Amino acid sequence: MSAETTVERRGTPVWLTLTLAILFGLLFAWDVWEAVGNLAGVSIVASGLETSINGVGWVVLIAGILIPVAVFVLAYLLGRRRDALAQILLYLAGLGAVAAISLSLLALFGIGSVLT
Repeated sequence: MSAETTVERRGTPVWLTLTLAILFGLLFAWDVWEAVGNLAGVSIVASGLETSINGVGWVVLIAGILIPVAVFVLAYLLGRRRDALAQILLYLAGLGAVAAISLSLLALFGIGSVLT
């Protein structure tokens, strides 16, 4: 006879996973809100200067909106079956990546390069 041993791995409780997702989701939502503000602000500046946003500008501004959403979804999907500390670290790494990408896009494509 062979003794079968099963080891149950207990993950993070669902309520804690959802709480972390909501809390960090609010931080990612703030990044999305900033990107929407950038889009609105650049549009106002462009119309004030009687010009328009070029194709690269639209790509950069829309990427600024989509990147935080995509990173949040990726962090959630990667962390949902992990323990709470791993989830927190994934969300923090995602927030750091979004901040670095947003700052890089801002530095690379300033206001002058997104207008025609």
